[in-house]
Amino acid sequence: MGIRLSEADKIKILNSMDIYGIMQRILLRENKIDRNREHLWVVGLANNNRLLFVELVSKGTSNKTLVEPMEVFSFALQKRALSIILVHNHPGGELNPSENDKDITDRLIQVGIIVETQVFDHLIITEKDYYSFADSGLLDKLKLSTKYVPPYVLQQRMKEEAKMIGIKSGKEEKAREMAIIMKEAGEPVEKIALFTGLSVEDIEGI
Repeated sequence: MGIRLSEADKIKILNSMDIYGIMQRILLRENKIDRNREHLWVVGLANNNRLLFVELVSKGTSNKTLVEPMEVFSFALQKRALSIILVHNHPGGELNPSENDKDITDRLIQVGIIVETQVFDHLIITEKDYYSFADSGLLDKLKLSTKYVPPYVLQQRMKEEAKMIGIKSGKEEKAREMAIIMKEAGEPVEKIALFTGLSVEDIEGI
């Protein structure tokens, strides 16, 4: 369900406080009964981080709501959002993310990579305060997770890492060969280090 936004709401999102101000007002519009249930909204952002839309994706019980990746990203793809912010409320007032909150975010981050729509942040909100996955550093930690990364993607990453290690090893070997030649020619250690990128300690140990 699309949330009606005023022109004043369609601002450039610079930080988590910007989005919380808008989402807090949306939450307070709900009647008291609905406010006691968890909601999940998807906020779409344009390439300049300007707010495009807010969609209510799911409305659950007092302590959980169902999240389907297809529903989350369909709005973003239809409306050409380049990134999204996930927002859900905790009616009980607890701001710390549950393990389920983390797991859902982990999964949606990986789906976002596949459909080329970045998960910019995930906010847990109450009527008085909020928690930002991005500000806390949790979002960056979840981006390193491989729990929901498809096996073929992991294999590709491993191949790329192995290739980079091979390239690095080859460059280091060439640098050492150059250092040996320059050292035998009597060049000062500092000059050898400048030309090869090797440390003074490595050169002295050759």
